[in-house]
Amino acid sequence: MRKFQLSIVLLLIISFSKAQNKSGVPPVLADKDLTAYLFVYFTGNAVEEEAVRYAISPDGYHYYHLNDNKPVIDSKLISSTGGVRDPHILRGEDGKTFYMVLTDMTSNKGWDSNRAMVLLKSTDLVNWKSSVVNIQTTFSGNENLKRVWAPQTIYDAKAGKYMIYFSMQHAGGPDIIYYAYANKDFTALESEPKVLFVPKSKNACIDGDIIEKDGVYHLFYKTETNTPGIKVATTTDLTSGNWTENDNYLQQTKEAVEGASVFKLNHSDEYILMYDMYMKGKYQFTKTKDLEHFTVIDNDISMDFHPRHGTILPITRAELKRLIAKWGKPANYPQINNNPVLEGYYADPEVLYSNKTKKYYIYPTSDGFDGWSGYYFKTFSSDNLVNWKDEGVIIDLKKDVSWANRNAWAPCIVEKKIKGKYKYFYYFTAAQKIGVAVADNPTGPFKDSGKALVSSRPEGARGGQEIDPDVFTDPKSGKSYLYWGNGYMAVAELNPDMFSLKEESTKLIEVDNTFREGTYVIYREGTYYFLWSEDDTRSPNYKVRYGISKSPLGPLEIPKDNIVIQGNKEEEIYATGHNSVLKVPNKDEWYLVYHRFSYPTGIKMGDAGGFHREVAIDKLEFNADGTIKQVVPTHAGINLLK
Repeated sequence: MRKFQLSIVLLLIISFSKAQNKSGVPPVLADKDLTAYLFVYFTGNAVEEEAVRYAISPDGYHYYHLNDNKPVIDSKLISSTGGVRDPHILRGEDGKTFYMVLTDMTSNKGWDSNRAMVLLKSTDLVNWKSSVVNIQTTFSGNENLKRVWAPQTIYDAKAGKYMIYFSMQHAGGPDIIYYAYANKDFTALESEPKVLFVPKSKNACIDGDIIEKDGVYHLFYKTETNTPGIKVATTTDLTSGNWTENDNYLQQTKEAVEGASVFKLNHSDEYILMYDMYMKGKYQFTKTKDLEHFTVIDNDISMDFHPRHGTILPITRAELKRLIAKWGKPANYPQINNNPVLEGYYADPEVLYSNKTKKYYIYPTSDGFDGWSGYYFKTFSSDNLVNWKDEGVIIDLKKDVSWANRNAWAPCIVEKKIKGKYKYFYYFTAAQKIGVAVADNPTGPFKDSGKALVSSRPEGARGGQEIDPDVFTDPKSGKSYLYWGNGYMAVAELNPDMFSLKEESTKLIEVDNTFREGTYVIYREGTYYFLWSEDDTRSPNYKVRYGISKSPLGPLEIPKDNIVIQGNKEEEIYATGHNSVLKVPNKDEWYLVYHRFSYPTGIKMGDAGGFHREVAIDKLEFNADGTIKQVVPTHAGINLLK
C-alpha cells in the first residue's frame, strides 16, 4: 500500500495534501458521495395539497416523484392547522442528521391566519420527529402578529448552532426576515426572534434562502411591495446586520415569482437558482457560477409533477436507496450504480465470508487522512455484497494498541474454528509493522496481542517496508500462512496459535519487477494464485497482476498476459489496485474487491488521490485453461447476491 519510507518526498506530499484538506482528516461526508438529489415540495392551495412530498433526481435536471406524488408525511400529525407549506430541508454538520422546517398553515383560512412553524428532525429522511413552535403564544409582545412564513435553517458556524430564519408581519408593518437559534434537540427556539434582514428600501421581504460560498453568505429573498421580484444581499457575518444589497432583480421572467432556492450541483462549481412561478404552476431554473449572473436552463429541466415552493438537497446513493426502499423506484429513473460499495474514503479492502454469521465483511484502511496517517480500522457488513452497513471502529491504535499509534494500513482477517468455537484473527499494519488481534465475532471486539508480529525486514530483502499482510489457509494441508511486504514478497507459516510465526519458516518468494505490494493468495482447482499490485498507489496506472504456483510457498510462474485489473480511462476509473478476492461459498463464483481513486475527484487531486481512495467490487472470472480473465472496472458494479 505505501510506497516509500518517510522522506523528503513524503513531507512534500503531506504539505501538498494539507493544501487540499486543511484538517488533514476525512470529512464527515465526502463530496464525491453526493450522487443524487431530493426535491422536497408541496403542490397547491387545497388542504390535501398542503403537505410534504418528495421527488428524486440523478443529475439535478430531471426529477421523478415518489409515492405516486402523494404526501410522505401526514400534515395532520405534525401541524397545528392541518396543513404545511414551503418545506426547507438541510443536512446537518454531522453529515447524517437532517432538519426540515415548514410553514404551519392552510391557505383556506386566509394568508394572515398562521402564527407557527413546524420543526422536524431525521436521521434517515424517512422517519421524522416533529414539534410545533407558535411564535405568538411562546414569546410575549406578539399579540398583533399576523403571519409567520417560509422558515429555513442554516448552520451558523460562528455561533455553533442551527439558525432558523423566517419572515413575520405584525399589524401595521411590513414582512421582515427574523431569526432565532434552535435548541439542541431542534424542538424549540432558544430565544425570541430577532431581526435578521430589512432591505434599505424598508420594503417588505419574504422567502429568504441563504447559501454560503467562499465565506460569504448570500441571502436570496423576494421583495414584496412596489415591483416584486427576487433579489440578493450578502454578508460575512449572519447576525451582524451588515448586508450588501444587489439592486438587480435576478428572475429571468416577467411572471410573478416567489420561493427562491439555491443549491450546488454535485461535482461542479455551478449552482442552480430556482423559483416558483406560482401563477403559472411551474418553476423556472437558472444556472450560475458566481451567484450574480444567471442563465435560464428551463429546456434542460423535466419533472413529472408540479411543485410549489420547495428545496433541493444533494444526497448520497445510500440515502437514495433508502428513499426508494420506502416509496419505490420511479419507472423512468435511470440505473443506480453500485460502485463504490462503501461511501467515504477507504482503501486496501479485505473481504471475508463468515460461516458464523452467514454475512460478508469488508475490512479496509480508513483513508482520506493526509499522508496515509489514519489511526483506526472499521468494518462493514452485508448479506448481498451491494448494501453495506457500517459496523464502526474495531481497532483504534491510540486506544487499543500499545506498540504503535499511527499509520493504520492494509488489514487482513481469517476465520478459524478452534475447539468448536469461531475465532477471528485480524492482521494489520501499524507504524510499518504488522500486528495481530483476535475476536469471537467478525465485528469484534478485537484484542491486540500486545506486540508486533513482524517488526524487521526478512533476511535477503533489500529496502521496502513491513506492511500489507495477507493471511491464507491452505485447503490441502490446513496450514495457515502470512504473506507481507512492500518491495519484496515474504511468507511465513503461522503456528497453530495464529499469534506467532513458525521458527525459520520465513522466506522470500521471487517475483518479477512488477511487484510492489499487496500480496493476496487464493486456491482454485489445484492452483495457487498470487495477486499483487504494481506501481504506486498515487499513480493512475496502479494495477493488479498475478502469478501461479503448485504450492503456497512458490515458486511462481507468471503468465504472459497477467493483468488482473487496471484503470478504465473511458469511464474515468484510475488506480485500481490492492485487492482481495471473495469466493461465494459452495460455488465457483468469484469477486474482486479493490480500491481506486475516488470518483470523480481523485484524478484531479495529484498525489493526494493516493490517499483519497474508494472501494469497489467487480466479478472475477477464469478462462477454461485456468488463467484469469482481465477484469474491467465499472461504475455499475455487481448485482445483489442472493
